[in-house]
Amino acid sequence: MSGEGSEECAFTGPLRGIRVVELGSIGPGPFCAMLLADLGADIVRVDRITGGGLVGPNDDHRAELINRGRRSVAIDLKRPEGRDMALDLIDRADVLIEGFRPGVTERLGLGPDVCAARNPGLVYGRMTGYGQSGPMAQEVGHDINYVALSGVLSMLGRNGQPPTPPLSLVGDFGGGGMILALGVLGALVERQRSGLGQVIDASMTEGAALLGTAFFGFRQNGTWSAERGTNIVDSGAPYYDAYETADGKWLSVAAMEPHFYRELVEFLEIRDELPDQNDHSQWPRMKTIFAAAVKKRSRDEWVAAARGLSVCVAPVLDADEAPALEHSRARSSFVEVDGYVQPAPAPRFSRTPTEVDRRPPVPGEHTRSALADWGIARASIDAAVATGAIGRTAPSPSSTEG
Repeated sequence: MSGEGSEECAFTGPLRGIRVVELGSIGPGPFCAMLLADLGADIVRVDRITGGGLVGPNDDHRAELINRGRRSVAIDLKRPEGRDMALDLIDRADVLIEGFRPGVTERLGLGPDVCAARNPGLVYGRMTGYGQSGPMAQEVGHDINYVALSGVLSMLGRNGQPPTPPLSLVGDFGGGGMILALGVLGALVERQRSGLGQVIDASMTEGAALLGTAFFGFRQNGTWSAERGTNIVDSGAPYYDAYETADGKWLSVAAMEPHFYRELVEFLEIRDELPDQNDHSQWPRMKTIFAAAVKKRSRDEWVAAARGLSVCVAPVLDADEAPALEHSRARSSFVEVDGYVQPAPAPRFSRTPTEVDRRPPVPGEHTRSALADWGIARASIDAAVATGAIGRTAPSPSSTEG
């Protein structure tokens, strides 16, 4: 990827033509940007001059998969020349995404009021842990803290065990980046009517709570116990869990409906050993019966035997196995880019298909070409490079920019 042409702008998907400035951050902000890039948006990620990634001592930026699909420019936002260059990009953008604590972009001279005065149609997406207002707005935290305060973490885990962190899926990605992406799309639709942008205040704590809406309802109507691991979908029910197989692998079981349950217990050959399906007092004993039955065969033997039956079982695949699944291959559910296998964009569109056509960038890799493609004058780019306000932070195997 080199030069200052438009070869890198062959974007596809329903958001083709939408321009996004992403102020570089970690976690939910990049995930939001990835979703928009997957849908075809032209995204320029503004990285620090100092660079830096999340992947550890190898510094292999290809492994930061949530940075895929966009180009990176390195700008020192603390320099006036760098701030002005960022504002020039924002003038041309439909969307801005930032993930700093409240007040940081205002201090940088890139706050919503400044940007809206220059670009009234700008959708300004803000991603924080606790929101832009309230007594905790300036508190620090990470995914588990936000999920804890949302009320959702208290529901996650097995009976008698501590609450279990759900990776970073509920706070950072589901309740954070995905909710912010939804907000961006909603604001873009509304802008078609009003012609105006607006500010989106996305809180990971609130987003995590939103993901748990159904369970807040179940708790209040008395159908959900506050004791972890005693309910149907939290590992309490014997017919909704993962069980170890004879070869030390795992089989998931999810036969909730009575007709599926009847087929499952026949399939496992344990029908005569079991009390009523929903006799909660017997669930612990029933789980030992299920566990002993599943342990009699290997995982793949169970999968082969279940083919064509309505028993609601599936193998627990690891991250290396999932892309090789026949169904995944048939639907191209995973793609390989520059040696890294990764989930393909979702959902699918009938007229405007999406694709991943580029690896995650090295910070600052596309400083000159991306700025030029967005209409920034060559003289302005050269002047900013000369002052050190913009640049490229690390060599790229496929870029010749300076």
